[in-house]
Amino acid sequence: MDINELEIFLSVAEQLHFGRASQACNLSPSALTRTIQRLETQLGQTLFLRDNRSVALSAAGERFRDYARKTVSDWHSFRDSLRTSEEVSGSLSLYASITAVYSLLPDLLEAYRQAYPEVHLELRTGAAEQALPQLQSGQIDVAVAALPDHLGPRIEFLPIATTPLIFIAPAVKSGNDGLNDIPSFRMADTPLVVPRGGQARRRLDQWFKEQQLRPNISSEVSGNEAIIAMVRLGVGVGVVPQLVLERSPFRDEVRILEDAPRLEPYIVGLCSSRKNLRRPAVQAFWQLGEQGIKT
Repeated sequence: MDINELEIFLSVAEQLHFGRASQACNLSPSALTRTIQRLETQLGQTLFLRDNRSVALSAAGERFRDYARKTVSDWHSFRDSLRTSEEVSGSLSLYASITAVYSLLPDLLEAYRQAYPEVHLELRTGAAEQALPQLQSGQIDVAVAALPDHLGPRIEFLPIATTPLIFIAPAVKSGNDGLNDIPSFRMADTPLVVPRGGQARRRLDQWFKEQQLRPNISSEVSGNEAIIAMVRLGVGVGVVPQLVLERSPFRDEVRILEDAPRLEPYIVGLCSSRKNLRRPAVQAFWQLGEQGIKT
């Protein structure tokens, strides 16, 4: 049993989905399954209850999750404590979507790299809706994420940017795919491309609930970039942050629906745990983020 195995377990415990966890950990499904089986053999306990439709933690799995979270956190804190208090070194792991890396992080990452060259910087990219789960499972130190409706008591949030949530459809083209001519946006009739989870999905589900409508979901995908690609192909109408659309290579191949419902905008920022922020490498990154906001 090592720290990497504990982090893999925590990813599965947070996702409760072996496929998505394998993507988050950059492992093949078979390698991830072997890791979990090895842990279960070492412990002599079943950690997950699995069938063809669902994954759940066993009673032993819930206890082991608490142990793994504390162990992973203590390991990172101990490793950083070996450094002198005057020297900012050690490691910093950061999770962000590709769009966030391009649009929100370049100046901050460059300033951090120049100021603290001794820090080993690890940048992980993936779907935006996975940012908070990655942080909460203890796999990363800082995440770029949308401010959730309910922020946990142990999580700190530093706002960086605000961006509207917009509905997009394929650009008008020859032929008829049922989406080219939408005289008015009809949520109950229009096929939708939606994210599997995250803030945009929760706000969309809440809107449908308030309107007492049933969505016509044609596709569920992971990541805003994937939503834009599917909309471009004519699969349906999607909802994405405007910041993502502006950076997309397909931005000229979709159009914004002006008469669509108005959802609350995204507030995007840095997220970290209070415990992580006691580490010098994380604290230094956070402080540079605060300075960037002030300037």
